[in-house]
Amino acid sequence: MKYVIQVNEGPYNHEASTSALNFVRAALDAGHEVFRVFFYHDGVNNGTRYTTPPQDDLNIVNTWSELASKHELDLVVCVAAAQRRGIVDEGEQSRNGKDGNNIAPGFRISGLGQLIEGCVQADRLMVFGD
Repeated sequence: MKYVIQVNEGPYNHEASTSALNFVRAALDAGHEVFRVFFYHDGVNNGTRYTTPPQDDLNIVNTWSELASKHELDLVVCVAAAQRRGIVDEGEQSRNGKDGNNIAPGFRISGLGQLIEGCVQADRLMVFGD
């Protein structure tokens, strides 16, 4: 089975991100393919490298980054939702005249077309969060 995952909630205000992370791990462990993880709405907050949870909390952002590195996952942050929430990569930093970027390792910013492409390529779309 080939999955596309859509995450609509931030890492600490809803269980959606942790549930999506656990689903992706389980799917990969079972031999399934995860074509892409698309972060949308407040879910784009999973892609900021400035998240600094307390030491006894799971660092969801770092966990996504590590999982992406280990399994070559495509973690895509919606550009429009990211811009509204102040999340920029080097390209958006330059285009918008910002003095820095805050995209976490393993994440990239792109458009909604990446979600559509993933839906065409995958067998199933799994949506986590409202």
